[in-house]
Amino acid sequence: HRNHQRYHAIACRSAGKRFCKRKTGNGKTENWRVRMKDNILDRKCKAFAVRIVHFYKFLVNTQKETVLSKQILRSGTSIGANTRERLNAQSNADFANKLSIALKEADETQYWLEILLESNIIDDNMFSSLNDDLKEIIAIITSSIKTVKRKELTVKE
Repeated sequence: HRNHQRYHAIACRSAGKRFCKRKTGNGKTENWRVRMKDNILDRKCKAFAVRIVHFYKFLVNTQKETVLSKQILRSGTSIGANTRERLNAQSNADFANKLSIALKEADETQYWLEILLESNIIDDNMFSSLNDDLKEIIAIITSSIKTVKRKELTVKE
């Protein structure tokens, strides 16, 4: 039974599906989410969150900055938390909503980075390094949202 589920998950992933049908123990059929291993968005968001934690420590310990550092810690780590939540979305609309929240958090993180740069708390190199990673994440999230919304429109027609 487990091998059949594994095969079914591989078939669903290769077909580009996020939901597949499976039988439950009581014989009913339910939707279940196909989880992609080594998803590039998940890896990038987690790596970015770790960088933000280290960046927060740098700001507090070296720059003695505590207010803005807490803001960027919260928004920068929230991106990955919200993209992770999409894995448990109950519908395509819920999936897109989780990603939209992550996109808002990414935009807020970019804002705090700009404030830190323009107030001379960080230099251009530090800003560029973090901002480049953030731009990649924003591009992936934006593309994913567009894809989900396009598929929703196709299904409704």
